[in-house]
Amino acid sequence: MSDPEMGWVPEPPAMTLGASRVELRVSCHGLLDRDTLTKPHPCVLLKLYSDEQWVEIVSQTKVTKPLLLKNGKTAGKSTITIVAEEVSGTNDYVQLTFRAHKLDNKDLFSKSDPFMEIYKTNGDQSDQLVWRTEVVKNNLNPNWEPFRLSLHSLCSCDVHRPLKFLVYDYDSSGKHDFIGEFTSTFQEMQEGTANPGQEMQWDCINPKYRDKKKNYKSSGTVVLAQCTVEKVHTFLDYIMGGCQISFTVAIDFTASNGDPRSSQSLHCLSPRQPNHYLQALRAVGGICQDYDSDKRFPAFGFGARIPPNFEVSHDFAINFDPENPECEEISGVIASYRRCLPQIQLYGPTNVAPIINRVAGPAQREQSTGQATKYSVLLVLTDGVVSDMAETRAAIVHASRLPMSIIIVGVGNADFSDMRLLDGDDGPLRCPRGVPAARDIVQFVPFRDFKDAAPSALAKCVLAEVPRQVVEYYASQGISPGAPRPCTPATTPSPSP
Repeated sequence: MSDPEMGWVPEPPAMTLGASRVELRVSCHGLLDRDTLTKPHPCVLLKLYSDEQWVEIVSQTKVTKPLLLKNGKTAGKSTITIVAEEVSGTNDYVQLTFRAHKLDNKDLFSKSDPFMEIYKTNGDQSDQLVWRTEVVKNNLNPNWEPFRLSLHSLCSCDVHRPLKFLVYDYDSSGKHDFIGEFTSTFQEMQEGTANPGQEMQWDCINPKYRDKKKNYKSSGTVVLAQCTVEKVHTFLDYIMGGCQISFTVAIDFTASNGDPRSSQSLHCLSPRQPNHYLQALRAVGGICQDYDSDKRFPAFGFGARIPPNFEVSHDFAINFDPENPECEEISGVIASYRRCLPQIQLYGPTNVAPIINRVAGPAQREQSTGQATKYSVLLVLTDGVVSDMAETRAAIVHASRLPMSIIIVGVGNADFSDMRLLDGDDGPLRCPRGVPAARDIVQFVPFRDFKDAAPSALAKCVLAEVPRQVVEYYASQGISPGAPRPCTPATTPSPSP
């Protein structure tokens, strides 16, 4: 048993949309002793070989293999066992508070230093540690700190799964003295604390004392003072509940991109290879349109002189229809981009605030509905330094309080330090007046890091934070997903006669 003050149990990462999450439990037996004076401190490094091998390890629920030395020979009788269990059910969290009364004293010159461990019983009847409380020093009536963990971590979302509670007296040597134990289930814990102020109590039993002592009753009692379930919604819950992700595209047409007639221009329309703007549009837009039910994208340009008067605009529709800037699918955005480019003059400056504020308008109207029906995502493709940095910071801080996210893809080899500042990964973004953003809504990705990678790699990185941002916004507003929509079977169009 390891030191209970070392911290414990990181929560599993959020599940990727459309994927199954699998929990792996690893145990080893008969390991070789590599230390001369102390016992070994083993760790396990799991590697996944991407496409060709090593994938079958989770195709079985339990795999035991011998451990090999570097020379290929077996490491004595050492074995490693990996148990796989698919994570299913809910993402709910539970808040628990325990205390104890009149625990047995295990120390000669002071009182016990109790802590408690909670185990769940797995399908193979093995016990898995899911939580360890802090140590309460010199106290036979400890009040342990409240703690929060996912229902999956506690009982694999099975309210009938047996739970085992063990209480120990802490010893710095690691040889902790056993005080007692009891068992329960999460269903029993919920039922026992269902009413306001209701608590549940168990006798803490030491089987050795129970079997040997005639008048033995218990080694103390443990009380569950709080058991509350917190409903945690997922990105998938909101999507299935009817929330639409509305994508808007904004393209940088400033002169720093270079003359489109030059092969060195970032806007060069070469018949041999799509430019970086087109590559980014296809990679990211192809994924984005799967979240958008009508697959119609408002698409704007900024930093160019546009016909008929060739005045500089920072939020013009690239289809030149200001009343209806939407394009049919990403292919429509690409077609409008190709038609637009020869008709405009690349100019400047790189002002981003106007397009952010334009998208923030519908997002603000959506916010007033108090429902999770439409979340706006602005995709900005740009080549360089922002000219209106103060205004852009203010626009982002304002948008951070709306159902809205901003994705910035940096095209070319310019200095993108301003973009990294907007990303907010190094601390909360603040407007010039010092007001901080309510949440991090900007994701910046330099295209040059992905130009030789598969398009899916860019899309995955660009969209990595959107699910979290969607959930974070609606949770902060106390807005739950709508009722899941019934699935309608896809229909195949009849061939024309």
